[in-house]
Amino acid sequence: MKKHIYIYSPSSAVRDKASFKRGIARLKTLGHEVEVDESALASHQRFAGDDETRLAAIHRAAASGADIALISRGGYGLTRILPRINYKAVAKAVTKGTQFVGLSDFTAFQSALLAKTGAISWAGPALGEDFGIDGTPDDIMEACFDDLVSEQGEGAGWQLPKPIATAAAISAAPSANAKPTDFKINNAVLWGGNLSVLSSLVGTPFLPQIKGGILFLEDVHEHPYRIERMLTQLLHAGVLAQQKVIIFGQFTHFKLVPHDKGFKLATVVQWLQSQVKARVLTSLPFGHVPTKVLLPVGAPVSLVAEGRDAFLLWGHAH
Repeated sequence: MKKHIYIYSPSSAVRDKASFKRGIARLKTLGHEVEVDESALASHQRFAGDDETRLAAIHRAAASGADIALISRGGYGLTRILPRINYKAVAKAVTKGTQFVGLSDFTAFQSALLAKTGAISWAGPALGEDFGIDGTPDDIMEACFDDLVSEQGEGAGWQLPKPIATAAAISAAPSANAKPTDFKINNAVLWGGNLSVLSSLVGTPFLPQIKGGILFLEDVHEHPYRIERMLTQLLHAGVLAQQKVIIFGQFTHFKLVPHDKGFKLATVVQWLQSQVKARVLTSLPFGHVPTKVLLPVGAPVSLVAEGRDAFLLWGHAH
């Protein structure tokens, strides 16, 4: 199904022009009409143009009438312009059918949009990182993207780790508070994204106040102790206590060192479960990895866990 896809750069400058071009070519090969924002390849310091340039790009994306507004890449740059985004215009574009898609630094935009208007956006691929790789893009990522553009997607499923290795990740501690591993939660708001970005929004008007929600998290280049430190911030701020479920996506590209002495990501997951009443699940295929599902940020969803199978179901959240 041919769709109008608008490419823009609200964060870091595009350094890999080859992947940018490959991404556009790939989307065209898939049958889509691709429109590239006039400042998509702009560069100012580390940013895709100065603040005014990137702000204007966001507003052009909202006014484009496109079916999909897709970021070129993440990086850094959105948090500094959050107060100046016209969220009503973005929400109006969403109402008219434009789906805003991205990840990483884009979490700031998605969180602010949800906090200010309640509008749904999509955690998903970026142009260069996903469609522009030197090779064939991931089948699952493309299938999920196709579900979005064809308005067919109704959920995502994944497999939880074996209970022996991750008992603490799927049941509460201590054992007196243990929960059955098979459960269903209905009508909970799905939200989250990049942990570093979310923790930076604590104490600002741009962090959604979600109660009884399902919070998903991912990050890249962050050692487990840094991940724990950011989770601690969300914990002490009272954010985690208000969630029904916390889902770990993919945390990648970090290096453990000898003096960690066994402290690893699984240690952090186990510690977190001991601190919250919410269920803590892991292994969601989302993050800075080739295989990623698309997730509707701000949509009411159901979560079903049966054995090692987990499903997020949202029906037509378009």
